[in-house]
Amino acid sequence: MALEVKLEAFEGPLDLLLHLIEKNKVDIYDIPIVEITEQYLEYIRCMETEDMNVMSEFLVMAATLLDIKCRMLLPKEVNEDGEEEDPRAELVQKLLEYKMYKYMSYELKDMQVDAQKSMYKEMTLPEEVQAYRPPVDYEELIGDTTLAKLHEIFKSVIRRREDKIDPVRSNFGKIEKDEVNIEEKSGYVQDFIRRHKKFSFRELLEKQHSKMEVIVTFLVVLELMKMGKVTVEQESIDDEITVISKEAEEN
Repeated sequence: MALEVKLEAFEGPLDLLLHLIEKNKVDIYDIPIVEITEQYLEYIRCMETEDMNVMSEFLVMAATLLDIKCRMLLPKEVNEDGEEEDPRAELVQKLLEYKMYKYMSYELKDMQVDAQKSMYKEMTLPEEVQAYRPPVDYEELIGDTTLAKLHEIFKSVIRRREDKIDPVRSNFGKIEKDEVNIEEKSGYVQDFIRRHKKFSFRELLEKQHSKMEVIVTFLVVLELMKMGKVTVEQESIDDEITVISKEAEEN
């Protein structure tokens, strides 16, 4: 006798298997694999779908059931602990997990339906009531606090604040960022070179007012060397570095 079922009633192979187990009222831990496989294959033969993705899922499960059926006809395998392995164990575990998630989805759906029945009324209190604040009872607020206790609390707070102060870092001065305009400094250096033609590099650096200006001046001279506008000379490592403009070399 053919099993008349509709594909729309099942969300996948596990859903169909769970339906067949519940319909036949069999123990999920002791599935009669021959009977269930025959009913499952009968359902596959009745399927009418052109969706290969859906069909392939059911065919994979059919192959799994046939594999389990064949393994149950063979002598049972024994694991490392000497216990016989049940070929249906992995399938049973998947069915139990699917059943748990399926019934959890039913619970969530019921909760959603129940939540839609809840109605809430917006607050309609008068503004005077909403703005009301109970008066402060200063006697209750102060309690048994005395002036002496307040003084001790104040001193303890001051002590904790003083303990947080680093005695070394607290004496450091404020670090301020030196702002140096590179374009202005480049113009200043080039003007200095045009006026002096040949000069000591130390002489140029000594005219700067901060460490940042010295660094920027050094970078400007390097850039002018790269552009071929100036050259530098130094007779020995102990001698002064001399900067010579390109115009001075040509003359």
